[in-house]
Amino acid sequence: MNWTAISMFMVFVCFTLLVTRWAALRTRSASDFYTAGGGLTGMQNGLAIAGDMISAASFLGISAMMFMNGYDGLLYALGVLAGWPIILFLIAERLRNLGKYTFADVVSYRLAQTPVRLTSAFGTLVVALMYLVAQMVGAGKLIELLFGISYLYAVMLVGVLMVSYVTFGGMLATTWVQIIKAVMLLSGTSFMAFMVLKHFGFSTEAMFASAVAVHAKGQAIMAPGGLLSNPVDAISLGLGMMFGTAGLPHILMRFFTVSDAKEARKSVFYATGFIGYFYLLLIVVGFGAIVMVGTEPSYRDATGAIIGGGNMVAVHLAQAVGGNLFLGFISAVAFATILAVVAGLALSGASAVSHDLYACVMRKGKATEQEEMRVSRIATLLIGLLAVILGLMFESQNIAFLSGLVLAVAASVNFPVLLLSMFWKGLTTRGAVCGSMAGLVSAVLLVVLGPAVWVNVLHNETALFPYSNPALFSMSLAFLSAWVFSVTDTSERAVEERGRYLGQFIRSMTGIGAAGASKH
Repeated sequence: MNWTAISMFMVFVCFTLLVTRWAALRTRSASDFYTAGGGLTGMQNGLAIAGDMISAASFLGISAMMFMNGYDGLLYALGVLAGWPIILFLIAERLRNLGKYTFADVVSYRLAQTPVRLTSAFGTLVVALMYLVAQMVGAGKLIELLFGISYLYAVMLVGVLMVSYVTFGGMLATTWVQIIKAVMLLSGTSFMAFMVLKHFGFSTEAMFASAVAVHAKGQAIMAPGGLLSNPVDAISLGLGMMFGTAGLPHILMRFFTVSDAKEARKSVFYATGFIGYFYLLLIVVGFGAIVMVGTEPSYRDATGAIIGGGNMVAVHLAQAVGGNLFLGFISAVAFATILAVVAGLALSGASAVSHDLYACVMRKGKATEQEEMRVSRIATLLIGLLAVILGLMFESQNIAFLSGLVLAVAASVNFPVLLLSMFWKGLTTRGAVCGSMAGLVSAVLLVVLGPAVWVNVLHNETALFPYSNPALFSMSLAFLSAWVFSVTDTSERAVEERGRYLGQFIRSMTGIGAAGASKH
C-alpha cells in the first residue's frame, strides 16, 4: 500500500464530497440539476469540457499506447482533437439556441416527440454505458494498484462515489469536480513532461533517439503502421473519433450550462486549447515512459510485465520523475479524472431516462420537476449498478481502445441525426428514427463481430468482421438510412415537418426564442 498516494486520494475524495454537499444545497430545480442553472461562463464550461474529454482513457490509455506502439498512439489523440472544429463551427451555437436539457430536445424540435426521443434516449444510454466501461476499468486498475484491494471492490467503490455525486449534486457538483480535476491534471502532466524533458536535457531529439534505442520494436515506433497497419481501419478510427466526439451526449449536454450561444462558442474555444495542450504533453509522457519506465526492472513483475498492467505506465512514470509524493498526486488526479467523467456520463444517461423517456414520452410533458428529478436519481443508481457489472466483464481491455469503440458508436447513432436535423430541411421523423437505429444496430453488431469482442472477449479464432473500428461503415449506413427513409416519406406529417424547418433554422442562427436570448 502506498500511504502517501492513499492520503492524497482521501483528501481529494473528501474535498469533492464537500463540493457535492455545497452543490446539493443550490440544486433546487430541474434546470439546476441538468444544466447548473445555465449560469456558467465560457471559461468555466471550457475547463469542465476539457475535464470531460481528458479522461482516464486519454491520460492512462493513450500514454500506454505510445509506450507500446510509439508514433501510432498519436492517432487516438489527434482523432479526438480533430472533432472540436466541427463542434465549434457546426454544433455548439445551434445546439444552445435550440435545446433545453438534452440533445434529443434539438433532434425532436420539429419532429414527432415520442419516436425521436425514444431512439435518442436509447442511443444516449448505449453510448454512456459503453464509455462508462472504459472509465470503470481504468479506475478499478488504479485503485487495485494503489490500495492493494481486489478489482471487484475497487470498481464498486467508484460506482458508489459516482452515484453520490450525481444523485445529490447534479450538474453543478459534476461541473465543479470536472473543473478542479482539469486544473490538477493539466498542472500534474505539465510537471511530468517538464521533468521528462529535463532528464533528456530538454532535447526531444535525444528523447526519441533513446526511446528507439531501448524499445523492442526499435526504429518501427517512429513510423506509422505499428498499431493500425490496415488503411481502412485507420480511416475508420479517425472518422469515429472525429465525429464521435461531436456525438457524445455528456459533451453535448454541456452546451446547455452556459447563458447563451456566445458563451457556448467561447467554451469550445477554451476547451480546444486545453485539450490540444494536454495531448502535446502526452507525447512527452508516452515516449519518456519508454525510457524511464520500460528499462527499469522495479516497475515489472516476475513475468516481466508492467506492474498493474499496461494502462499504468503514466502512474509509474510519475514515481520515476517525482517520487512517492508526486505518485500520490498523479494517482489522486487520475482517480479524480475518472470520477468526474463517470459523473458526467451517469448524468447524461439519467437525464435521457428522466427527461426524454419519462417526462416527455411517458408523461407527455405533464411530469412535475420533482417527479422528473426523482426518476433521474433512480436511473443514476441503476446506471451505476450496470457500470460496475460491465466494468468487471471488460477488465483486461485497453481503455483508450474501448473509448475508440464508444466514439464509433456515438458517430453512428447521434451525430448523423443531430447534423441532419439542424441542416437538412428534408429530414422527417421516419428518417431520423431509421437512421439512428441503423447506426446503433450496425455499430454495436460490427463491434461484437469484430476482433475486439469476437476474438479478445469471446475467444473465437477469427473475427467475422475483419476491422476493429466500424465507424466508416456504420456511420455511412446511418446517413444513408436517414436520407432514404426521409426522401420516400410522403405522409402529411412529413410535409408539416419540412414546413417547420425555416422556424427552426431562424432560431438556431439567431437565438430568438431561446433561453438567454436577451443576453445576445
